[in-house]
Amino acid sequence: MQLATPTRPAAPPPHPIGSPPHPIGSPPDRSRLLRAIELQNSGGEMEAEGLLREHLAADPNDPAGLYSLAVILLKREDRVSQEAAFALMAHGVSVAPQLALVWALHGATLQALGRWEDALASWERALALRPDYPEILLNSGALMRRLHRHADALARFQRLLALQPEHKGALGNSAILLSEFKQVPAAIAAFERLLTLDPRYDYGLGLLLYERMHICDWTGFDELSARIAAGLAAGQRSCKSLALMAISDDPAAHQQAARLFAAQHFPPAKERLWHGEVYRHARIRVAYLSADLREHPVGHLVAGVIEHHDKHRFETYGVSFGVDDGSRLRSRFQAAFDHFIDVRGWGTRQIAQWLREHEIDIAIDLGGYTSDARSDVLAMKPVPVQVNWLGYPGTLGVPTMDYILADRHVIPPGDERFYDERVVRLPHAYLPTDAGLQIAEHTPTRAECGLPDEGFVFCCFNHDYKIVPTVFALWLRLLQALPGSVLWLMSRNELSRANLKRAAEQAGVDPARLVFAGRVPRVEDHLARYRVADMFLDTHPYNAHTTAADALMAGLPVLTRRGRSFPSRVAAGLVTVAGAPELVTDSAEAYEALALALARDPARLAALKAKVARARSESPLFDTAGFTRDLEAACISMWRQAQLGDATDSLSPTPPAQRSAT
Repeated sequence: MQLATPTRPAAPPPHPIGSPPHPIGSPPDRSRLLRAIELQNSGGEMEAEGLLREHLAADPNDPAGLYSLAVILLKREDRVSQEAAFALMAHGVSVAPQLALVWALHGATLQALGRWEDALASWERALALRPDYPEILLNSGALMRRLHRHADALARFQRLLALQPEHKGALGNSAILLSEFKQVPAAIAAFERLLTLDPRYDYGLGLLLYERMHICDWTGFDELSARIAAGLAAGQRSCKSLALMAISDDPAAHQQAARLFAAQHFPPAKERLWHGEVYRHARIRVAYLSADLREHPVGHLVAGVIEHHDKHRFETYGVSFGVDDGSRLRSRFQAAFDHFIDVRGWGTRQIAQWLREHEIDIAIDLGGYTSDARSDVLAMKPVPVQVNWLGYPGTLGVPTMDYILADRHVIPPGDERFYDERVVRLPHAYLPTDAGLQIAEHTPTRAECGLPDEGFVFCCFNHDYKIVPTVFALWLRLLQALPGSVLWLMSRNELSRANLKRAAEQAGVDPARLVFAGRVPRVEDHLARYRVADMFLDTHPYNAHTTAADALMAGLPVLTRRGRSFPSRVAAGLVTVAGAPELVTDSAEAYEALALALARDPARLAALKAKVARARSESPLFDTAGFTRDLEAACISMWRQAQLGDATDSLSPTPPAQRSAT
């Protein structure tokens, strides 16, 4: 989740903030300084700048003048102005080291320059002088979060709340971090408190509902969903786009949510780093930007693609924002990329400037608006071709992202208007799989999985937050209609399990018919478990994505309901490419009827299982090398458009063709 926006440095009050003793002689005239500060506070910054420069020419050591001019320069957000602001504040802390306000702005200039650790050091100096400095407590906590120092960030926000219990920024940030630490009840309580203080707090309704959904607590689900939809329609920031995907399948609402979020957090930079230069490289340089080049679903999907890239035509760069988990997958990425760069702790401009200096031709953002992603980097437009793909299933709502990679299933013809990027459709599925992944030979027994020896096994290993009340009620009706059947789930926490069991009991279903799978250390063993189930039941409106591909890889039929939005159409596309389009439905009623019909017809279900099992060797869905060739064709097409300076509404690099796995 994205943290709240830190506060910007402000102009000082109309009274000077103090200055050290002056040399012997007449003190300088401060009337220009006072007039400049008045102008600055009333919006007359250009005139104020002139007066401040005159004042500093006469009194170069005045911290009030240094501070005020630095604030004006820092607001311009271009490199030259930022460096000039830093020079002023470097002098400021040397002549007035006793002033917390000066150290605070010194840290802000360092943050703007991407020197994050140095910025924190300056803010610590400010806090040593003024321990109750609210803006620095907030801003340093936000920066600690970006440096993956989550525990320190939470402590910083909690320290601010101890001073100001109703500080909305600290409360919102604390709630988000509590969520990341899986302290869900505390996070929910904080979001509820936040909305009590400010019912229209940015994204507050969505944050509360989304957090409740993570433990399958559907309190106020319909009411909050309606308020979120009404807020978005009115142009209010009622919900972040990723949370909305689990609540609604309205693609127009998804686009609106993304645009509102982007306008607030990732507006196009005033200074763009790429200005139309045409690079002439022996190979096309493609950089993959991600926090998930590690043990993560996105990592599992894309690792094989990187390994299959044509190294004669492409030079690949892995730009990693996330933690190094020391996993096997991390090692694969480090070996597969031509260049692997860990940019944790780098500032926005530092990363963007690196991309520009290395003349990257294509930047592929694998994160979008997911946790720890860095959409701020591409807002500076450092690369000729910038692509949204895989990790975030929707538009980013920004003019600086050139393309979104999709397929004809997730973005059908006619839906391009819901995407601010130009749509490039891959010929089969937009989602890759890793054909080199081997499912464990050992298939666990039902007893080993905690399942009964007899009875139909419905399975859904999706995240808890994807289970909405209407879907769960439908699943319970299936259990009631099919005696002896069970529902096998992958709940992440005890609170979810308790809430789901309670909902089952209230519907008249024995909670014992809900079976919860535990975690296993190896993905190969996890995939083998799918063989024990009889049918995978998909969620709506947020489908199974990686999970659907996993189930199909293991030979388990995936029953899905196709919606109107990208995330509600992914499983339908995967199932269709796998050769079993009869598993796709278009309504809740058709979904329920087909699930029951298949469960009652073993021969029909067995034929479907056989068809899905054959997909592992016959379908392009599991042809990683072929997928990579399709992706490379798309990259070449986008690269050529950039070389020609041509902008088209849509690109289709290769026509849909029949391709068998190799």
